[in-house]
Amino acid sequence: MTAPDDRRFRPSKRLAALGGYAFDEVNRRVDALKAQGISPIDFGVGDPTVPTPTLAREALKRAVDARATAGYPAYEGDPSFREAVAAWSQRRFGVALDPKTEICATIGSKEAVFNVHEGIVDPGDLVLCPSPGYPPYKRGTAFAEGTPWFYPLTKANGFLPDLDAIPADVTARARAIWVCYPNSPTGAVADGAFYRKLLAWAAKHRILVLSDEAYSEIWFTKDAPPSILQYGKEGVLAFFSMSKRSAMTGWRVGWVAGDARLVALFRKVKTNIDSGTATFVQDGASAALADEAHVVAFRDEYRLKRDLLVAGLTAAGLPDCTPASTLYVWQKVPAGMSGIEFAQRLLDPKVAVVCTPGEWLSDPVADGTNPGAGHVRFALVPSVADTERAAAAIAKLRF
Repeated sequence: MTAPDDRRFRPSKRLAALGGYAFDEVNRRVDALKAQGISPIDFGVGDPTVPTPTLAREALKRAVDARATAGYPAYEGDPSFREAVAAWSQRRFGVALDPKTEICATIGSKEAVFNVHEGIVDPGDLVLCPSPGYPPYKRGTAFAEGTPWFYPLTKANGFLPDLDAIPADVTARARAIWVCYPNSPTGAVADGAFYRKLLAWAAKHRILVLSDEAYSEIWFTKDAPPSILQYGKEGVLAFFSMSKRSAMTGWRVGWVAGDARLVALFRKVKTNIDSGTATFVQDGASAALADEAHVVAFRDEYRLKRDLLVAGLTAAGLPDCTPASTLYVWQKVPAGMSGIEFAQRLLDPKVAVVCTPGEWLSDPVADGTNPGAGHVRFALVPSVADTERAAAAIAKLRF
């Protein structure tokens, strides 16, 4: 039998310092309910359940044969995919991108978000991260031996960073700032005025801007949300994914775009860490980028599910937290109750609804408070029928 202190099986200090990954914890809760013979309605992880568009799947099928002898894919992506991205960026945002120098394909956005720090962060550098926010912002920083510094996203400030409140000693040490709009998990949308202010602030303090735009195509406002790239590329790297736009989470395909110097740094990191995305997957993604009809249909369905769920939550006596974008509802829970307690309440077999506590998606900020406390996140991924059932069950709770 192996001795309990056998050093062969000791985790690295980096790994040992990590807590549980929020979405893995959600999956554990789902499995626990299923073990009791209960089929929960799972709003926990943002994994779309609608089928990937037929046109993308058919394009991939054809490409598997056409690419039969393609070999290893290029790290930066196939030229045809990068050209498709450039064409889409021009149509969607009016942004001209050079496919050769300002775009690099990625294996989804998570690997890009996590690994980019290896190319820009030195030990001791600060990376400004939103709280609540996507865990790879802070964990990628930590693995690159930098230090995450958390700024709060609060309703009082429109879930935008208060740049003027960031201390001078922090900006002096900061290497980069992460922003995410449309925002996960709050659903907030940033406008051109904010991006102009952010870019001017970042240029003044010589701070890179890392803009996570994975949810750019899911909005419920009159006007489509902008990209930061519409207001400038210098010192900016934007991260995009096909996962939510086209229900392609399992395909693992996306891209980074922006300042050619940063794209080059990212490509060098990528060359040394992982591989290129399969060319036939890129072909399927290119076909999806050429079509907007399925995106509109997905957006309409998310809007319907949003409205159904919000109606159930407000009927239960909770505040109206209708999001302007994304596939999430960032719900404020009753006063005196934590997000964890609220989520546990919904796991009652009579309700059997899974959501993610806000505390799992956020970190304490400089004043010691946790902006995610007292919130839960619902991912609008169950079917319309299941969303309607969940809303009806929640409405009966009467908080």
